[in-house]
Amino acid sequence: MSKYDVAVIGSGPGGYVAAIRCAQLGMKTAIIEKYSVLGGTCLNVGCIPSKALLDSSHHYEDAIKHFEEHGIEIPGEVKINFKKMIERKASVVDQTTKGIEFLMNKNKIDVFTGMGSFKDATHIDITSESKTETIEATNTIIATGSKPASLPFIKIDKERIITSTEALSLTEIPKHMIVIGGGVIGLELGQVYRRLGSEVSVVEYMDRIIPTMDSAQSKELTKVMKKQGVKFYLSHKVSAVSRKKNEITVTATDKKDNEVTFTGDYCLVSVGRKAYTEGLKPENAGVKITERGLVETNEHLQTNVKNIYAIGDVVKGAMLAHKASEEGSLVAEILAGQKPHIDYNLIPGVVYTWPEVASVGKTEEQLKEAKFEYKSGQFPMRALGRSRASGDTDGFVKILSDKTTDEVLGVHMVGARVADLIAEAVTAMEFRASAEDIARMSHAHPTYAEAVKEAALAATENRALHI
Repeated sequence: MSKYDVAVIGSGPGGYVAAIRCAQLGMKTAIIEKYSVLGGTCLNVGCIPSKALLDSSHHYEDAIKHFEEHGIEIPGEVKINFKKMIERKASVVDQTTKGIEFLMNKNKIDVFTGMGSFKDATHIDITSESKTETIEATNTIIATGSKPASLPFIKIDKERIITSTEALSLTEIPKHMIVIGGGVIGLELGQVYRRLGSEVSVVEYMDRIIPTMDSAQSKELTKVMKKQGVKFYLSHKVSAVSRKKNEITVTATDKKDNEVTFTGDYCLVSVGRKAYTEGLKPENAGVKITERGLVETNEHLQTNVKNIYAIGDVVKGAMLAHKASEEGSLVAEILAGQKPHIDYNLIPGVVYTWPEVASVGKTEEQLKEAKFEYKSGQFPMRALGRSRASGDTDGFVKILSDKTTDEVLGVHMVGARVADLIAEAVTAMEFRASAEDIARMSHAHPTYAEAVKEAALAATENRALHI
């Protein structure tokens, strides 16, 4: 029987990073993956393939809507080769997952393919189609991730009533895609298919889209996506989804209790994700699972069984790939006797629509609810020379700071490349910068980042220069 210092169950962004960091710190490490390819949801049916389709569809939209204004003329009709678009997406995924394989080999991590389940607290059974083998691990890190959630009355048939997994590999462009859920996944994939010509209707239970982000971001993204042709039905509670041949009917009630029906050829159910522990058999090791199906952990991500830890989507907190990666490194370093930490308030959130949406820290609603005295400075992207040059004038940067100390409490952005720009805000907040600190930093001109400086100036005695 093979013996390891650490066994990691799951090879997503949490699991594979945990394995690499453990190996770097001198631990003999094994990683166990249910599927034949590494990378988990993010690399295979989440972050990476969705961004590939977002980029491809963005290029198409630019070609048909914006090239002419840049003086670029394309003879003949611009056409979509949807099959090739999907093939490119698959190629990007393949390159990325092969990169994870390379990293496992480089770091001398043993990879086991099969379903990992606890035999007891120190032994893990790995069951594949051909055999079952058992390994011994001094410590185990559970990184089994999440799966798309649904509603109890919806039957996902994976053909017309689909989740994000199937939406990434369709064989045709929908005529009318009904999206249930106005969160990150629904909006990103809804925008992909809207660009490609689908009618897209987003049905959301809450009174705004991306409801966990700052309300100003919700308002701006709604306005922009409406302009792009996406239809929104907010404060609508879905009560039934049915299929008759290739027609899908979604029934909902609005805030006045009127029944509303939507018909389309595809329905994307994107109502969130749920922790995945199927087949793990945590009870054999005595690991506690919460009522919500999450693995219960303490502040060090240690379960009630002292040699077993859990990270990523399977524990409490935001279901984000980069959160999982940070937690993977944290647990590895704890096992090595170090004292790492994660400030969960500084884990950024991003929506990869266009314009992009990015946030870190407290929202204005959270500060109001806490009755916290704060200042707010906001600067519109349309006032930037860089935004006018690229034609990306939608959006803004908003900075919230402590009214007394001026420390930055939250930064909320909508605009071109804000998914990258949010890192400036995270860095500033990590070092407890004030709005004045950011305002006094030199930002290259012309850049989108100048909006951060201007928003900081606006939060500092309303000193923005260009509005």
